[in-house]
Amino acid sequence: MRRVIWAALVLALIWGGWWIWAAQAARQATEQWFADRRAEGWQADFAALDISGFPLRFDAMMTLPALADPETGVAVTTSGVAFSAPAWWPGDVTVRLPQDPITFASPESRAALDMDQAVAHLRLKPGSALDLEAAQVTSGAWSLSAPMGDVLSAADLNVAVQQVAAGQASYTVALSAAGLQPGTVPRAALRVPTNWPLTFDKFALDMQVAFDRVWDRRAIEVARPQPRSLRIDLAEAAWGDLQLRAAADLTIDAQGTPEGTLSLQARNWQEMLTLAEAAGVLPPAVRPQAESVLSALAQATGDPRSIDVDLTLRNGLILLGFVPLGQAPQLVLR
Repeated sequence: MRRVIWAALVLALIWGGWWIWAAQAARQATEQWFADRRAEGWQADFAALDISGFPLRFDAMMTLPALADPETGVAVTTSGVAFSAPAWWPGDVTVRLPQDPITFASPESRAALDMDQAVAHLRLKPGSALDLEAAQVTSGAWSLSAPMGDVLSAADLNVAVQQVAAGQASYTVALSAAGLQPGTVPRAALRVPTNWPLTFDKFALDMQVAFDRVWDRRAIEVARPQPRSLRIDLAEAAWGDLQLRAAADLTIDAQGTPEGTLSLQARNWQEMLTLAEAAGVLPPAVRPQAESVLSALAQATGDPRSIDVDLTLRNGLILLGFVPLGQAPQLVLR
């Protein structure tokens, strides 16, 4: 019995020493990371870092973190972020965001994000690179606002990211937001009628994206990985009388130019034209021509209110058959 007690005491001392060493190493690594960013010209500061959780967890509270990337001009500040991980593997990280606003700033604009009970669960591959294997982000009610007014809000947020296979730079992404509500800023920009519904009936996205390299710590320190292929299994949005579904299979070159096919299903497309014209996106003189083309497409589907069409993206253009509809967007992560 005495030997068992002594063995338990020795193991407890070893574990306690390891926990203290690991906590100190985590603190030093964090301070060094911020110092390295400052040496590269970033603003990278925090007021305090408190680590607790002995003996089974590492719980860290960072107060007043502030980061600003000089290359993109994007800055993020918040009152604090809480991190938690099991002591036996710190790569399974839970991040809890604050209840008060997170502020984002760029040379073009400024915004504040409020999230209720926002939590991110990250699974990182063992090693110094910290490859992202999976991520799950959940939140209660959230809102995004800008100096000119409300931008977007929803009753919840669910995002799931999963690496397709170990070591591969391909990820599945599922996103949904219940009660998604465009704020006063986009409603004014689109000139949405006052009697239009406030919230989306549905908003969801399922896709798979392959990047030029895996997501790891370099995504913050160096540059974001860039998409090289995109497969959208389903993108669906329903807002009032408007219903839109999309699927896509695209390859993306080094300049961010996509090529491939994009399938669109749109119900009550006439309302979409009305909103586009009211927003100034569609000139009144062009509407009759656009309406004529879309009406012919709708007649081909057998339902004059709906459009079901396959578009081709090629040479930087969006094509309907051989007819160019406009420039394809550049898919580049800044």
